[in-house]
Amino acid sequence: MRRGRARRKGSRRHTGSVPPLGLATPADRAVQRRTLGTLVGSQMLGGVGVSSGIAVGSLLAEQILGSPDLAGLGGTFQVLGSALIAIPMARIMSVRGRRPGLGFGYLLGIVGAILLTTAGIVRSFPLLLAGSILFGGATAANNQARYAAADLAEDRHRGRDLSIVVWATTIGAVLGPNLVGVAGHVAVALGIPALTGPFLFSLTGFGLAALLLAARLRPDPLLLARTRAQAAAVEPLEHHGSVARGLRVAAANPTALLGLVTVALGHAVMVSVMVMTPLHMHHGGADLRVIGFVISIHVLGMFAFSPVVGFAVDRFGARPMVLVGSAVLVTSALLAAQAPTGWSAGLAVALFLLGLGWSFTLVSGSTLIAGAVPVAERAGVQGASDLAMGLAAGGGGALAGLIVGQLGYPVLGLCAAVAAALISVAVLVIRGPRVVAV
Repeated sequence: MRRGRARRKGSRRHTGSVPPLGLATPADRAVQRRTLGTLVGSQMLGGVGVSSGIAVGSLLAEQILGSPDLAGLGGTFQVLGSALIAIPMARIMSVRGRRPGLGFGYLLGIVGAILLTTAGIVRSFPLLLAGSILFGGATAANNQARYAAADLAEDRHRGRDLSIVVWATTIGAVLGPNLVGVAGHVAVALGIPALTGPFLFSLTGFGLAALLLAARLRPDPLLLARTRAQAAAVEPLEHHGSVARGLRVAAANPTALLGLVTVALGHAVMVSVMVMTPLHMHHGGADLRVIGFVISIHVLGMFAFSPVVGFAVDRFGARPMVLVGSAVLVTSALLAAQAPTGWSAGLAVALFLLGLGWSFTLVSGSTLIAGAVPVAERAGVQGASDLAMGLAAGGGGALAGLIVGQLGYPVLGLCAAVAAALISVAVLVIRGPRVVAV
């Protein structure tokens, strides 16, 4: 009777969500601390690899092509790769857990970094595109790590725990772009093009991140959460890793749907402006060190304040923080539209705000998704969210290259501002049962 009363009470508190599986003992909390510590370390290492490649991806593409018109495709294919790789990653996680799934993503990232280095040496654009797709596997692993942090999180701290893992990327992601100059010197010393140097740093970071996860992410958070859910359920839970099913589940759940739309549009706005900013600066005479500095400022905005965002989500709710993220993204895009070619303080501020707005949309949207679906559906729905996020950003990145090539960077900023405003529209249109956990 006592168990039945507790279960009914939990159901009332979580209308529209799943019954709470919160951590109840000191041992459980110790497991979650170990999980967070491991994910923090892997995010730092993976962040070095991803941000190093992003900082020079479009420049390497322009060097190979001899024209900026299609240079944005390098970054676009990285984003598309992260989206497509989310599909098999969700399957792997559903069957075997977070650890093998995240390791799979970093392994593909290592292969991609090798191909990108080779593409720069032999000046092959098709090889660059192929390498960019596989390089996106590391981005997919970094993205999915935030959900691994939420698997065992207490309901009242879901936003905080998720945001801590997002924040952990700060150190590696800020360090990566600032190593571009050093990596270039290393590459020249090895007799290969300077712009391939950062990808040597990338494959090192990915390899170390994969090794850390293999050794320390035990017990597997998703498998442990599933075991608890099965023990609490009347009938055994059948887990699902299909992204197609995940999309259907999200579409039928207003809370999850709003989360999916938020992370997809927020990521599209961020990527479309960010991938073209190095070219915008390069054409104005800025050197690699200055470009790396601006990108590091942008990455600082993306990750450094995510714990504050997570606290705000837990304290005030996810929907209000989605609106804040939309407003910050609109402001950043309008500032970027007014920035002159090359270096300017206004452009640095715009890129910082672009990262901060992305942080609000990612943390709040991901928290909505994490709290809205049962454990059995997590891998599929979360994979679907990252697929939608990657496809939206890939399309935005491709359009960004065309817009900048034909109409200029200021027009890109205006288009990004419109897309960011649509996030606020989604909050007003997509309504559903409130999830107390978020």
